[in-house]
Amino acid sequence: MNATELRAKDVAALKQELQELLKTHFKLRMQKATQQLQNTASLRQTRRDIARVRTILTEKATTK
Repeated sequence: MNATELRAKDVAALKQELQELLKTHFKLRMQKATQQLQNTASLRQTRRDIARVRTILTEKATTK
């Protein structure tokens, strides 16, 4: 997911996306802890996606 796609969404959709990403990140951390995670790069990507969504939410909040 890139920033232009996220900027096109409204605040409610961004909050929903953030919740889904946080759940995914939790599941990936649990898989890593139990030695079941195959693709460790997915943790980094999910973390960056969370940061990207939070940044855009902050941008939308400050522009109002």
